[in-house]
Amino acid sequence: MQSHRALINRGNISIWFDPKTQWYAHSKGKHGRNQTYSDSAIQCCLMIKSLFRMSLRMVTGFVQSLIKLCGLDWTAPDYSTLCRRQKHIDVSINYQKSNDGLHLLVDSTGLKFLGEAEWKRKKHQPEYRRQWRKLHIGIDAETLQILAVQLTTNNVSDSQVLGDLLDQIPQDEQIDSVYTDGAYDTKHCRQVISDLDAHAVIPLRKNAKPWKDKKTSSLERNELLRTVKHIGRTLWKKWTGYHRRSLVETKMYCIKLLGD
Repeated sequence: MQSHRALINRGNISIWFDPKTQWYAHSKGKHGRNQTYSDSAIQCCLMIKSLFRMSLRMVTGFVQSLIKLCGLDWTAPDYSTLCRRQKHIDVSINYQKSNDGLHLLVDSTGLKFLGEAEWKRKKHQPEYRRQWRKLHIGIDAETLQILAVQLTTNNVSDSQVLGDLLDQIPQDEQIDSVYTDGAYDTKHCRQVISDLDAHAVIPLRKNAKPWKDKKTSSLERNELLRTVKHIGRTLWKKWTGYHRRSLVETKMYCIKLLGD
């Protein structure tokens, strides 16, 4: 019965507007024409546009119909307003602080680089190697909220980006653990995590050898190496809750769906 309800709820779309939202922009008291709509209103429309894959004109009509259904005395931004404001909008995303320490899940994926020039190369130069970008994200294991994002070229390794991702976490947020894959099993990554007094949940690379330096992060990694040799990699993953990383892989899949 519960699975039946869960399948039904997958098709349930709930969209609501907070009446307290500042939909219209405040007057800045300067010469010239003031903006009619706030950044929140523009961001809302652009988010719906991306989610439902609409054109700017379509999203204007769709948002207006939603506003009418909600019984709000608002109007939707028109096409020209959305087209102009989307180039300079400052995206604002509310941050939800974790209650009992942050368990950060980190992953990366490759993204195809599309555009007119790329299309011409593909058509006229069959042997041309397509360009790629790498998207790196860090999410909260409890809320699944994306807390850190970094876009790099494909020649930047995952381990090089971890420090930048961790720097995006607010300083008042206590990071308890960081879950990554074996590509982050480097001295730099483990030291960066150790500097934050966090626990590194990183599987060892194949044919891993002990590190000779005496840093705390290296000693912990050597102890992990002995533990895995004794109990096995499967039991270690179960013991540390490493299965949590599947959550960030699912989140990455959702991001790719939005981009298709």
